[in-house]
Amino acid sequence: MAGHDHHGHDHGHHHHDIPDGPVPPGYRRILWIALAVNALMFLLEVGGGVSSGSVSLLADAIDFFGDAVNYGLSLAVLAMGLVARARAALFKAATMILFGVAVLARAAWAAWNGEPPQALTMGVIGTLALLANVGVAVLLYAYREGDANMRSVWLCTRNDAIGNVAVLVAAVGVFGSGTRWPDLLVAAAMAALALTAGLSVLRQARRELEKTGA
Repeated sequence: MAGHDHHGHDHGHHHHDIPDGPVPPGYRRILWIALAVNALMFLLEVGGGVSSGSVSLLADAIDFFGDAVNYGLSLAVLAMGLVARARAALFKAATMILFGVAVLARAAWAAWNGEPPQALTMGVIGTLALLANVGVAVLLYAYREGDANMRSVWLCTRNDAIGNVAVLVAAVGVFGSGTRWPDLLVAAAMAALALTAGLSVLRQARRELEKTGA
């Protein structure tokens, strides 16, 4: 994918109305790695969430899905101007907020109808997910102070790592208590995280759009 890094830098495709620096070299490659890792973990966690009956694993899975979309969108708009990137960030913020609402609904349903999930499956998959996210977060750490897009990518990854730790805590809680409540509490907390992160990215993207007069 390295061949794509040079487009837009050599040909002067920059929008001159706003200072809009070129994409840092290496960022695109890191996004591709992040996209692959997140897509794989999404599939693994959906399987684990369904088979173990864990809402917090499903919450984490939807989070990985949201991130895979996030990284894909970020790759698509890397070479575009700030307006396109801010609009993509708006879209991502909306998906994060939707995700939060969906998980809250699923947790409410499980509170009435659910069985306690399998703690061992939660623990194993939660650990794999944490390792995957910490790896991606380390790669992205250098880019955390960029525009709304880069910031949303960094925030998603950081939230994921926090979410993975929470799933592990939930697994221990389910194992210790024999009830589903630790799993549901963690799922609700992760949904709240997604909502707050989504709102923060939404605000920043709107500020960037206002600045450009879009």
